Amino acid sequence: MYVRTKTFTNKDGSTRTYLYLVEAVRSSGKVRQEIVANLGRIERLQEKGLDSIIEGLARYSKKQWLCSQAKEPALSGSEARSWGPALVFRRLWEMLGLSDTMKKSGASSQITFSADEAAFAMVLHRLEDPGSKRELYRHWLGTVYRPAFDELQPQHFYRTLDLLAGNKDRIETALFEKARDLFTIDLDLVLWDTTSTYFEGNGPDEIASFGLSKDHRPDRVQVMVGVLMTRDGYPVAHEVFPGNTADVNTFKTVLRSVLKRFSVKRCVIVGDRGMISKSTVREIEESGLEYILGLRMRRDKDGDRVLQTRGRYRVVEDNLQVKETSVDGKRYILCYNPDEAKRQKQTREHVVEQLKRQIQTGVKSLVKNRQYRRFLLIEDKERIGIDEKAVEREGKYDGKWILKTNTAMPAEEVAMAYKSLWQVERAFREMKSSLDLRPVYHWSESRVRGHIMVCFLALVLESGLMRALTESRRKTTERGNVAGGDESGTSLKDLMADLKRLQALKVNLDGKQYLLRTEFQGKAYEAFKVLGLRPPEKYQILAEAAGKEATEAITGLS
Repeated sequence: MYVRTKTFTNKDGSTRTYLYLVEAVRSSGKVRQEIVANLGRIERLQEKGLDSIIEGLARYSKKQWLCSQAKEPALSGSEARSWGPALVFRRLWEMLGLSDTMKKSGASSQITFSADEAAFAMVLHRLEDPGSKRELYRHWLGTVYRPAFDELQPQHFYRTLDLLAGNKDRIETALFEKARDLFTIDLDLVLWDTTSTYFEGNGPDEIASFGLSKDHRPDRVQVMVGVLMTRDGYPVAHEVFPGNTADVNTFKTVLRSVLKRFSVKRCVIVGDRGMISKSTVREIEESGLEYILGLRMRRDKDGDRVLQTRGRYRVVEDNLQVKETSVDGKRYILCYNPDEAKRQKQTREHVVEQLKRQIQTGVKSLVKNRQYRRFLLIEDKERIGIDEKAVEREGKYDGKWILKTNTAMPAEEVAMAYKSLWQVERAFREMKSSLDLRPVYHWSESRVRGHIMVCFLALVLESGLMRALTESRRKTTERGNVAGGDESGTSLKDLMADLKRLQALKVNLDGKQYLLRTEFQGKAYEAFKVLGLRPPEKYQILAEAAGKEATEAITGLS
C-alpha cells in the first residue's frame, strides 16, 4: 500500500491534483492499482488536514513508533548505550589482526575466558572514557552496547593485563605486519622519544624509581616509556624503563632490541630543545647514532653565529624555509616560518604597547609578568622604561628555530624530520590525556606493563582510524571530488563525540524486544565508510536462541 497522485486538467487549462491511497492487487495474472481511499485535493490538504492525517496514521505504525523511541530515548524512559565507537574500533581491531593474536595468546596460556574481548574492552575504555579498571567494570561497561562484554568479570581484565605484558613483542610484531599491509608505512626513518609517568603510591620496585620527571612531579616515583614511530606519526613499538633511566640509554635499547624486530633502514634520534646538552650529544655520537636536535637559540653560544648565516633561504613547503651552516665542524640547519615570524612580531608589538600604557603601575607588578619583564629597563625603584635593545634583539628570533645534526640528510629532509617529532609529542599528549596513561594505579610490574600496552594499542587504533580517514580524503581530492583538498578533516575528539552519539536502544513492543539505533551524526558515517563497515540495521528484533542473544532484521523496516 502506498500513496500516489493524479492530476486532471480543467477546461480553462488549469490543473487540479488529488492524493490517493492505493494498493497493488493481482487480477487475471496482471497487477493493477486499486484505489483504497481518495484523500482529496492536495492543495487543500497541504493548507490544512494533511499533517493531522499523518500524525493520526503514525499512532498505528510500528515503524514510526520505534523511530520516535530512537530519536527521543531520554523522553521514552529507555536506556541508550554507546554503540558507534565499539563498532568502528572493533572493525579496526579485527583488520589489524589483534583479535586473532589475542585468541592465540589466550589459548597458549590456557585461559578459558575471552582474553580477546577483555583486551578490546580495556582499549576501547582508554579511547572512550579513561579511568581505573574498577571504573571500567563498575560503571563504563554498562554504558556500551556489546553483548560479548556481558561475560567479563573483574579478574578477567587483570589476567589479560598479564597476558598483554607477557606477549608484548609478539603482539607488536604481528600488529606491524598487518598495519604495513593496510596502510602506507615508510620505515626509511623512524623517530624515538620518551616520556615519564608517575605512580599513585609506591609502584613496583622493578621499574618505579625517582628520576627527571616530565610531569613535574619529582615527589613521585615514576616509569619511563619510549615510543618508536614512523616519520608521519604511526606507532610501531614501545618500551618500558625504570623511572631513573637516562634518555641516551633508552636509545641504546632501541638499537639492541626493538629495531631488530622490524626492517628499519636507519634510526635517527629526533629530539626537542629540552633534551639537548653537550653530554647527551657526546653519548649519542659515541653510540654510533644519528641525531637531529633542536637548539636553544637564546642560550646556546652557537645560536647567534648560526643566526648570522648568510645566503638565501631555500623554500621547502608553505611556511618552511631553510639554510645551513657549519660552526666549529658541527652542522646546523636554520629554519624559518614567515607566517610565524609575522605573528610573533605582532604579539611582541602588542605586548610593548600594553607595557607602555601600564608602566605607571609600578615596578613590582610588571616584573611579575614574564611577557613584560624581558622588555623592561629598570633604572631604580622609581624609574622604569622600555628596553629598546631587548625589543630589537628579540626580533631576530621571529619565526626561526635551529637544528643541530650529524646526519648527511639534505637540509630540507632534516627540517621535515624535526617537524615529524611534533607527531610523536602529540602522541604522548594523547596518551597522557585522552588515553590517560597517567597516573598509574597498578602495583605489580606485569600489570603496569600491561596497562601501558593497553594505552599503546589504543594509540595504534586511534592512529589507524585517523590515517584511514586522511588517506580516503586524499584519494577523493585526487579524483577532483573535493575542492581545496582539506586532508585535516575532523579531530579525533570531535569524531569520538559523533561516534558516541550513535547509540543502541532496547524497547519492548507487543511482547517483543527490539534493538534500535539512533541516526548518524557529524562524521560518524565517514568512519564506517573508510573501514568498509556496513552500518547496523535501524531496527532489529532481539531473540533468545541457545542461551545467547541473536538478532534478526525486521523485514521492511530498515
